[in-house]
Amino acid sequence: MGSSLNGGVQKKFAEVCLNISKRKTDAMKTSSILSLTAKKATCLFLVFVCLFSCGSPRVEAQPSVVKRIKLALLLDTSNSMDGLIEQAKSQLWGIVNELALAKCGGEQPKIEIALYEYGNDGLPAREGYIRQVSAMTSDLDVISEKLFSLRTNGGNEFCGQVIQTSLNQLDWGGDADLKMIFIAGNEPFTQGSVSYRLACGNAKEKGVVVNTIFCGNFSEGVNSNWKDGASLTGGSYMSIEQNQKTVYIESPYDDRINELNNSLNDTYIPYGTKGRQKKEMQLRQDQNAGSYSKANSAKRAKSKSSAVYKNESWDLVDAEDENAEVIEELEPTALPDTMQTMNVEERKKYVESKRKEREKIQKDIQDLSKKREEYVAKEKKKQGEQAGNSLDDAMLKAIRKQATDKGFVFEE
Repeated sequence: MGSSLNGGVQKKFAEVCLNISKRKTDAMKTSSILSLTAKKATCLFLVFVCLFSCGSPRVEAQPSVVKRIKLALLLDTSNSMDGLIEQAKSQLWGIVNELALAKCGGEQPKIEIALYEYGNDGLPAREGYIRQVSAMTSDLDVISEKLFSLRTNGGNEFCGQVIQTSLNQLDWGGDADLKMIFIAGNEPFTQGSVSYRLACGNAKEKGVVVNTIFCGNFSEGVNSNWKDGASLTGGSYMSIEQNQKTVYIESPYDDRINELNNSLNDTYIPYGTKGRQKKEMQLRQDQNAGSYSKANSAKRAKSKSSAVYKNESWDLVDAEDENAEVIEELEPTALPDTMQTMNVEERKKYVESKRKEREKIQKDIQDLSKKREEYVAKEKKKQGEQAGNSLDDAMLKAIRKQATDKGFVFEE
């Protein structure tokens, strides 16, 4: 009896313990669910606050990388190359205008040009008769000024060495840039102690395309290794007649374009220690272009109306595009006489007025230049003019092809 009673008590005790355990488990589950629900609600609330109270999720702006077209022009200035130098001087602005059409991702690339001369006995023999005339620069007036200073003399032309020298001395930039060398001459590509194969191999490693322009018969250039030099980097080989004169077709629009160019010059505000000198250089290059023809002046005016012609180092309008604080930062003595007595607000208004005036003139030049080019194209067709065999014809074909391969497009 006692044993039976004890067994009943134990059974009852076990049932009570089981019920207590179930209640604890249920309570823990309920607590866990409530805790999870609270966490979800908190997260949803924070998302709601972020989206509707703070605006859209913030994305850090990535700095845009300015694409560059870097071009080094290596010119033979030995005795027989007078015609080549004349072509370079007279055709510069046509080449610049072609470069100004290039876009990459809808953006205008920055154009930088370097200039070398080689093969001139007036240069130091210990340096291979080579001279850097200008480092890479976007100051196109400097390139024009330097071209007009070149003189021919004598001749030991070392192509491999001048290519290697330009690779060593110039800042060739990053992988995204279009990097080109154009070397022009008329002696065998193999001359000199520096192998052209080694130099062109080094160019390829830097992503620089070497284009060769032989001044003479096409087959002679092939036989003297000019074509092989270009092939080593995937460049173009071309031959030209260096003594061919540049033919200019004048149009009814040239006079008006050149009048507008004079007005455009009046919108430049020189500042700093070199401002006045640079302004004078600008006018000299107008005169140099005009020394060939009115048509060549019109081509230069078109270049000056494009985005590639920038003078932030000496012109206050372009400088403000690069640095909005420049007007406030400059001392009065660094300004032209007309601005020295102005306060900051007056300076800003004056610069802005010149900017608006410039933009209107540039647009007018662009519109007239388009009409001019249409007229010239019709005249060429009427005269039955054949494809050219000059420096600019050779360079423009190569530039178009290599820029397109690199992802650039040309917007006419």
